Amino acid sequence: MMDHPARPTRQHRKSSGRRRRTTLGVLFGLLLIGLIAGTGLAGDLEGAAPRTERTSAAALPFDLPPAEVLRDSPHLVFAHYFPPYPLSLDNQPAEHDYYARNYLTPQGEQGKHAAYGGLLRDRPLPVPPSRGDWQLAHLEREVRTARDAGIDGFTVDILSLNGTNRQRVDMLLRAAQRVDPGFRIVLMPDMTSLHTDPRTLADQLARLAASPSAYRLADGRLVVSPFKAEAQDPAWWGQVIARLREHGIGTALVPVFLDFRANAERFAPISHAFSSWGNRSYTRQDNVPGDIQLAHSLAKKWMQAVSVQDTRPNQGIYDEAGNTATLRSTWNHAISDGADWVQLTTWNDYSEGSQFAPSLHNGHTYLDISSYYVTRFKTGAWPQIVRDTVYVTSRVQFTDVGSASLQPRLMRPRPGTAPPRDQVEVLTFLTAPATVTARVGTVPHTYRAPAGAYARDLPLSPGSTEAVVRRAGDTVAGVTTRYPVRRTATVQDLQYYAVSSGR
Repeated sequence: MMDHPARPTRQHRKSSGRRRRTTLGVLFGLLLIGLIAGTGLAGDLEGAAPRTERTSAAALPFDLPPAEVLRDSPHLVFAHYFPPYPLSLDNQPAEHDYYARNYLTPQGEQGKHAAYGGLLRDRPLPVPPSRGDWQLAHLEREVRTARDAGIDGFTVDILSLNGTNRQRVDMLLRAAQRVDPGFRIVLMPDMTSLHTDPRTLADQLARLAASPSAYRLADGRLVVSPFKAEAQDPAWWGQVIARLREHGIGTALVPVFLDFRANAERFAPISHAFSSWGNRSYTRQDNVPGDIQLAHSLAKKWMQAVSVQDTRPNQGIYDEAGNTATLRSTWNHAISDGADWVQLTTWNDYSEGSQFAPSLHNGHTYLDISSYYVTRFKTGAWPQIVRDTVYVTSRVQFTDVGSASLQPRLMRPRPGTAPPRDQVEVLTFLTAPATVTARVGTVPHTYRAPAGAYARDLPLSPGSTEAVVRRAGDTVAGVTTRYPVRRTATVQDLQYYAVSSGR
């Protein structure tokens, strides 16, 4: 059994249900899969059939520096790893694995997710069943993927101190050590789901700290970065630090707050650095400069949250990300406002729709775009564009969908988020100016795009979108979306899907 500890509904977190293995309703669920707009797994997997891909290096519009160059930077980039959603939950073929049977269909897990049309709208990029210790092998694969994107390590969400999710934390530490001893795992106790005492938590952290992959500073201190640290007061955390000291472990506390400004002063005496979980809309980043300035004024480093989007069917809420506007805005703030570290929120929390990891609906797109900013953040210089590349992002539904036949309870915009919009974004990375021809459904668009990174928004229309880049009469890049936009929906799916001409 896989444990999914219940988590209270928070401003930027969620409740996760307990996974129950069941064969009831599987056949019906598989039939429904092909009907669900944007999440029709049968169609999705057909559309995602393996093809000959470029290597990761050739897929990017720039040359990613070697890991040793990126790691020489004092600026660190971590990705938030959420244990409930590994590459596979049962080592079965993707068309009928646990994700397909129970998370991507409204009838999954005996109908417990029926009210909101199923738990998830996307899933990890499918991997074939494998022999041997497949769970460890899959975690090793995720470590390689993150490392090859320029990421320094994972901040691993410790949801529980026993059970399946805790076992995955142990395995992740093993996987990192086997793949790359330089890949760091930051221990992140999740204080929305851990209900324990300081001594017990410290003893468990000490056990995890025995792994050489658990991240320590150069002075040997173990980095502990609790999510929603303010759930306990500084005195409580002082007891955790004292107990770790009894184990011979010094601690560098890096609290991640939901409300940073209200807690900065009182946590300063016990903290090495600060972070905030952040906001998921491009119009709500104005607080970032002040947060970083406050942290630095208290002589603390700052770990900035960088995100793609956030859609939560099970909570009935979503943020308007503006295609890649939130991704670009949060990265630009981290760079221009002087963040010391970055946390990508998240690597793989599919129930929040916030994943950077390669997924069925997005491929490697968001991770590839992020690598461009990782390089700037770490080296101090924007990388040269050497391969013309075009990315297209759009939803597969319109935001004003009034009903979904298999989803009684629809999502609403989070209060304060950007106004919902229906746009296709064409994001080009060009070696020189070129002409972009885009067809959104049946509507043609033509414009000139400059060299470098450039985003153009176009009105969303039903059907697929094709974008072609031409220079001097030659086609230098082109891509077509894999999932058409529809006016009607069986389940509401407001994530931005993404494709890349590089893959």
